[in-house]
Amino acid sequence: MNKLTTHRIIFWTAIALAAFGIVINLLDPKVFIPLIIVAAVFLLYKFPPRRFNRHPKVKPSRSTAEKMKRKSSSVRKTGSSSPKRKQYPFQVIDGQKGKHDQDDDLPKYH
Repeated sequence: MNKLTTHRIIFWTAIALAAFGIVINLLDPKVFIPLIIVAAVFLLYKFPPRRFNRHPKVKPSRSTAEKMKRKSSSVRKTGSSSPKRKQYPFQVIDGQKGKHDQDDDLPKYH
């Protein structure tokens, strides 16, 4: 027999025996019932029933719809006409550090 075939037979025999042992141990009610409960909770979490999955559809009132419309239109208006540079309330204060080291002929900003 080929070495690969022998390994394959041993592997699948071990898998079958392990599955058989798991099935025999699961028939014990002390293990079987909690396993069913865990499986049920997992399945309900993964695939919830449709009645819990739906969100109630609420139609907004007329005033709420107008507010939302004004808010969305004001965002568009301010977005297009906003200045290119943001105005900050800070200003640069010239310090005294290093003033005596600079020459008078150098520009202040370069």
